[in-house]
Amino acid sequence: MADAVTNEATDVAVPVTNWAGNVTFAARHIHRPTSVDELRRIVGAATRIRALGTGHSFNRLADTDAELVSLAGLPTEVVVDPVASTVTAGGGIRYGELAEHLHTRGYALHNLASLPHISVAGACATATHGSGQGNGNLATAVRGIELVTAAGDLVALDRSDPDFAGVVVGLGGLGVVTSVTLAIEPTFEIAQYVYQGLSRDALADNWARIAASGYSVSLFTDWTSPDIDQVWVKRRIDRDHPPVDADGWGLTAADGPRHPVPGMPVENCTSQLGVAGPWHTRLPHFRLDFTPSSGAELQSEYLVPVADAVAALDAVATIRDRIAPVLQVCEIRTVAADELWLSMNHRRDGVAIHFTWTADTAAVAPVIAAVEQALAPFAPRPHWGKLFGIGPDELAGRYERWNDFAQLLARHDPTGVFRNDFLDRYFPR
Repeated sequence: MADAVTNEATDVAVPVTNWAGNVTFAARHIHRPTSVDELRRIVGAATRIRALGTGHSFNRLADTDAELVSLAGLPTEVVVDPVASTVTAGGGIRYGELAEHLHTRGYALHNLASLPHISVAGACATATHGSGQGNGNLATAVRGIELVTAAGDLVALDRSDPDFAGVVVGLGGLGVVTSVTLAIEPTFEIAQYVYQGLSRDALADNWARIAASGYSVSLFTDWTSPDIDQVWVKRRIDRDHPPVDADGWGLTAADGPRHPVPGMPVENCTSQLGVAGPWHTRLPHFRLDFTPSSGAELQSEYLVPVADAVAALDAVATIRDRIAPVLQVCEIRTVAADELWLSMNHRRDGVAIHFTWTADTAAVAPVIAAVEQALAPFAPRPHWGKLFGIGPDELAGRYERWNDFAQLLARHDPTGVFRNDFLDRYFPR
């Protein structure tokens, strides 16, 4: 169990490590306000402060040696606007909770990540995503955002603001998000199927058709061979998706529920075997009532252009003898392009190559470096909330609006209230 400190204002114990336990926060104080007014007072009085969501970042993006403020105690009121087709909710609400609220009222979000346990504000601020070649990351659903600025002011922004596309994926550097307005649509059902045994050659020959075979498609491998172990296909009941050509692709339908990591309990996963159910019970891989254990894994992820998918996977395969011993599972997914300045899919359809590593930082770190070297020809963009080593000079060249975002940080936070070592490294003043 994580160590805890006591919040001075509300006398509530707050963990001082992230979810995985690989980061011990250096903050002197951790606040847990229960109202927006209290949050405004805390931020307005701080010289340096960072917001803390559900702690699912694996690097020090949320860390500071000054003060942290947890969003967990803020109101999670959910307001649906059926005319505008939007929902507004507190930034600290978890996606699983928001999804259940929406579904009972006949609505849905366009997509969800693998885990429904992550907070809305944190996921959008790091461009976290689900899957589907027609689906943008979770931040692309944002239609409005309310945040507390460095001066303690409450500011609301929407898509009419020329900087909106820079604010949405803000890495916590522009303010503390108190609420987010998201686009919604009528609720829908998904049927999830799992297949096994996709060879490297079958993947290369049929990549485009496999990626298009569902609303959301995930490929899993442990890199003990160049082949894919499992293919998870999530198909919307109200859409005509191209067929899954199991015979032509050499696939075998799973004869029972599967977990992405062999040997792990399948009860933790969402329903499979083609049984249709509500969107929020199928789009994530894991159930909301399953609480992932902390401290059991590390993660890194890189997004490359979709046109380079097979070549990039072949590049990773050249070092699979180094990857496999420290890997739990690797997931491959597609994500649609968007216009958000710091989105990993800014103006390019992407393939996400996600690594869930063993919880051994010393053993994993050199392998991450080797993966980055193998993927370098494809200009990978790492997930902002996961482990990576790509430096600022190299990474800046992969984002057209990099300098614009640096200027946005300076305008919104001229005294550096929300800055930390992470932002100072990648966006120095």
